[in-house]
Amino acid sequence: MKKISNINFSDKIALIRVDFNVPLNNDLIVTDNSRIVGALDTINYVIKSGGKAVILSHLGRPKGTFESRFSLINIVDELSKLLKQKVVFLQNYLETFAVEKINNSNPGSVFLLENMRFNKNEKLGCVSFAKDLARLGNWYINDAFGTLHRDHASTSKIAAFFNNKKCVGFLVEKELLALKSVMKNTNRPVTAIIGGAKISGKIDVIRSLYNIVDNLIIGGGMAYSFIKALGGEISNSLVEEDKLNLAKELVLEANNKNVNLLLPIDSVNGSEFSNDCLINNSDIYSIPKEFAGFDIGEKSIQLFCAAILKSKTIIWNGPMGVFEMSSFENGTKKVGFAVAEATKNGAFSLIGGGDSVAAIKKFGLNNSVSYVSTGGGAMLKYLEGKNLPGLCAIED
Repeated sequence: MKKISNINFSDKIALIRVDFNVPLNNDLIVTDNSRIVGALDTINYVIKSGGKAVILSHLGRPKGTFESRFSLINIVDELSKLLKQKVVFLQNYLETFAVEKINNSNPGSVFLLENMRFNKNEKLGCVSFAKDLARLGNWYINDAFGTLHRDHASTSKIAAFFNNKKCVGFLVEKELLALKSVMKNTNRPVTAIIGGAKISGKIDVIRSLYNIVDNLIIGGGMAYSFIKALGGEISNSLVEEDKLNLAKELVLEANNKNVNLLLPIDSVNGSEFSNDCLINNSDIYSIPKEFAGFDIGEKSIQLFCAAILKSKTIIWNGPMGVFEMSSFENGTKKVGFAVAEATKNGAFSLIGGGDSVAAIKKFGLNNSVSYVSTGGGAMLKYLEGKNLPGLCAIED
C-alpha cells in the first residue's frame, strides 16, 4: 500500500474521501471541528505540493435526497477558516461544468462536493456512481477512517478506477498504527471497557476481545441485559429480552477464556429519563420498582477503576451511563479520569466511538489519553478482525 508521504501531487487532482460528519447547532454552525482538523494534514499536503484537492464526505443520515440541514455547504466556512483559503462548494458535482471548473482551476485549489449520501447510489455502493465520481480527479485518497467499514461508492467502489494511483491519508495511517499497537504489541494487563446501550451491536467485538484482553469491563445500558440474564431484578432499566441467552453465553465464554469479566455491582437509578427525576442508589441486582438504571454506582466505579489503574493497555468504547445528564455522569467521568491516570503512569489508551469521545471531551480529558480514534464503528470492526472494505479497496 502506497504511503501518501512518498507521492508528489504536483499537477494532480486528488479526490480525498474524508469524514466531515460533524455536529451542527440549530443555526447550522459546526460545534466540534475535530474531524475536520483531523483531515487537514492530508488536504494541506496535496495543495502545498501543487495539487488540487476535491473533497468528498457525508453528513448525517439523509434518505438519499437533499436535506438542507445535512448540506455540506454548512461546512464550507469552517473548512475555509482552517485551511486559510477559499473553499469552492460544488453542489451539482456530476454535471460537466464541475469537471471543467476543477480542471481550469489553479494549483492549490480546494473543492468540497455536496453530501455523498444525498445520492441514493452512495450507500448502495453503485459502481456507475463511483465511476462518475472518479471522473473528477486522477488520484484517490481515503482519509475517512470512520467510514472504512462501509462498502459505499465513495469509500470502496471508487478506488477500482484509480489502479495504482490510490493511497490512504495521514489520518488513516495514524489510526491503523494505533490499532496495530493494541493488537500486536500489547503490554499486559490489557483492559477493554465496553459500554453503550445495547449488546447486539458489540457481540462480535466482545468475542474478539476475549482473545486479547485480561479484563473486560461492561457498563452502560447493555450491562442491565447481563444482570437480568444472571437473575437480577432491573425493573424499568433498558433490556434486550432477545439477547438474554446470549449474555449468559458471553459470561461463560469469558470464564472459558480466562478473562476477568467485570459487571457493575450497583446502580444509580432514576424515576424517569430526566436530569431532574427522583434518584436512588441500589444493588444492581435489586433495582426498585418503577425505577431504571442510568449509571453505575460508587462500588462499581471502585471495582472498574482498580482494574484500569493496574492496566498497561486500555481500549474504551462506550460510556458507563447517561453522561449527557449531570445526574448520571459520575460513572463515565470517574472511569475517564482513571484511564487518564493510567495513561499518565505509562499505559497506552485507545478511545473510540462517538459517545466515548464526546465524554472525554466533556470532562477535558482528550489530551490525557494516548489516542482518540475518529471512528468507533471502524475501530470495532478492525478489533473484530474483520476486513474493512475501504481499506481493502486501497490495498488491491
